[in-house]
Amino acid sequence: MSALRWIFTIAIILVSIVMTVIILMQEGRSQGLGAISGAAETYWGKNKGRSMEGFLEKFTTGLVIAFFIIAILLNMNLF
Repeated sequence: MSALRWIFTIAIILVSIVMTVIILMQEGRSQGLGAISGAAETYWGKNKGRSMEGFLEKFTTGLVIAFFIIAILLNMNLF
């Protein structure tokens, strides 16, 4: 196995572990009965992109993209 294949294998393992931890840190999507009455429209709901939850969502998206790219590269057998 070439050195580059080892690097990608270690990278996909690390990305998988970090992605699992980040996903578990996120809150659930269930709004409960507050969403029906409009109580879900709060300051944190409006500024979600600037909050920690917004950061976690963006970071998760980046990790998923990295995971798929590394998985495709490993399956192509280029090295």
